Amino acid sequence: MDEHKGRLRASDLEDSGDPGINPTHNLTMGEIIASRFNRRDLLRGSLAVAAISATVGTRALAANEQPTKRTGAASFDFKEIEAGVDQTHHVAEGYDAKVLLRWGDPLFPDAPEFDPASQTPERQARQFGYNTDFVGYIPIDGSSDHGLLVANHEYTNEELMFPGVGIQDAKDVNFSKMTKDLVDIEIAAHGGAVVEIRRVNGEWQVVKDSKYTRRITADTPMEITGPAAGHDRMKTSADNTGRKVRGMINNCAGGVTPWGTWLSCEENFNGYFWGALTDTHQEAKNYKRYGIGTPAYAWGKFHDRFDLAKEPNEANRFGWVVEIDPFDPNFVPKKRTALGRTKHEGAAGITNKDGRYVIYLGDDERFDYVYKFVTAGKVDPQNRAANFGLLDEGTLYVARYNADGKGTWLPMIHGQGPLTEANGFKSQADVLIETRRAADLLGATKMDRPEDIEANPQTNRIYVMLTNNTRRKDDQVDAANPRANNAFGHIVEMMPDGGDHAGTAFTWEVLVKCGDPSIASVGATFSSETTKNGWFGMPDNCAVDSQGRLWISTDGNNAKATGRADGLWALETEGEMRGTSKHFFRVPVGAEMCGPFFTPNDETLFLAVQHPGEAEEGAPASFDNPITRWPDFKNGMPPRPSLLVVTKKGGGKIA
Repeated sequence: MDEHKGRLRASDLEDSGDPGINPTHNLTMGEIIASRFNRRDLLRGSLAVAAISATVGTRALAANEQPTKRTGAASFDFKEIEAGVDQTHHVAEGYDAKVLLRWGDPLFPDAPEFDPASQTPERQARQFGYNTDFVGYIPIDGSSDHGLLVANHEYTNEELMFPGVGIQDAKDVNFSKMTKDLVDIEIAAHGGAVVEIRRVNGEWQVVKDSKYTRRITADTPMEITGPAAGHDRMKTSADNTGRKVRGMINNCAGGVTPWGTWLSCEENFNGYFWGALTDTHQEAKNYKRYGIGTPAYAWGKFHDRFDLAKEPNEANRFGWVVEIDPFDPNFVPKKRTALGRTKHEGAAGITNKDGRYVIYLGDDERFDYVYKFVTAGKVDPQNRAANFGLLDEGTLYVARYNADGKGTWLPMIHGQGPLTEANGFKSQADVLIETRRAADLLGATKMDRPEDIEANPQTNRIYVMLTNNTRRKDDQVDAANPRANNAFGHIVEMMPDGGDHAGTAFTWEVLVKCGDPSIASVGATFSSETTKNGWFGMPDNCAVDSQGRLWISTDGNNAKATGRADGLWALETEGEMRGTSKHFFRVPVGAEMCGPFFTPNDETLFLAVQHPGEAEEGAPASFDNPITRWPDFKNGMPPRPSLLVVTKKGGGKIA
């Protein structure tokens, strides 16, 4: 999730109250961390300057301490780039970072070339979409040089896409310059793409006549599967079965399964719906919990299905994890309701030691929760087709982090604990449609914006990106929440008991607290080996390469706040260098770093650059006057979100 106005206009939504604000009194992660360390008496007086309470495994240096040279060997081998911000991208010395696909690039042999002055919905549906977040690579015949690239097209920036339009919102201009044609272009620019790519003589190329090429949009027919399929709350005037829906929206991060399917996650779906329900409507409390009803897009102005007054159930059909078979361009995408309905940031999984598949999920909102889904069946590596129903049956859990460093996965099963008809849950479908409210009642731990979550198959550890929580006010500061406006976030590391990802017990630590470690009041806890270029804030997406090393991309750094752009950092997680971070890649001004994803041999790294040229505070930007024209740098050509491919000069593994 992005804090910028262009990305679902989060700043506008905050002014009228955080959409989907968690109303419970469940403990926050900050309170639990502080409680844990108070009990251990490890912090003593340092809570006053801690950014997000305390950490285990790494810590900030006290004022009277000197950095101690660490003797352990670093696992990352590259020359760190300098942090900063300018109009283009930068990668570590000895590496190439080349644009592979840009917004508007034709994907099919008959697709038109991109013409920013003559955009149409029909053209956009045949071209690469806007603002790629998740990028996945699925090998063809096991190859690291030939495969399918799958990419989410999360959302659109109308002020950068369309000449003469500027930022459109509900509060200030009431979408006055948005027409049905422009809205339909946005609908076509959402969704995702499947693209066949091949490495030829060391250079990656798009296979333009591929039989696999596909564009999925916010209008593509899809199937609703799992426990919520067919429920009355999923039915609309256009679909009296409750099993069919058009499109996926705001697809953020995702995952790739062992059987070669793509999991695409709907995140901030709330901003696409107009209108409000009466307080007595059966969905009123449900929609309030998700922040539905404050529109960030003009879609409801022209399409009845995005108008709550006309289709009050349509919003229940979004907020799901979507499974897609990229090898079949006719495959009907499946919204797998068993995985719950939240603002999904990702769906990264791991095959458990008993053969079941476990998917970790973050709900990207301040004070919301971390989840996991455990399949009932086991992965069959010999029969791909047999795995296609695995995600329709299983158990969804939500995490509770205890102050003693232990944690519990709470099962979200109808009829158990508070998830009963007395509390409004008549079936498992109700539990899943109102996943957040069910988790509230179970007493899950309120987290600081859980975004991407990845499991490391080499160590069995799980890494949770907690981007920030700027909701803490000055009058809310206390020993357990020592900093107002917690802007930099942190990373939690989890360890399943006995290495059993399907179990209900785990332990946890804070791997690192983010921010500038040279400012004592920030309380960052990178190791003393981290340079002034190596620290980062606002962790968002992450990747674990085949060597088990952790890579972090960020969302929220900007020139005014930090003097640096977003980018990609390599973070040590083992040994004496644990907590040491190095800067590998930097995006152009106004952009966010997304992806990352490696080929199996670690020789290629795919990265996505979202919303280059988007306005930062004090620097307005538009199609006609962007703050960069990356990556084309041509007059009349707007900045174009793009997907890049990084390789080592002369070949070899990354870093």
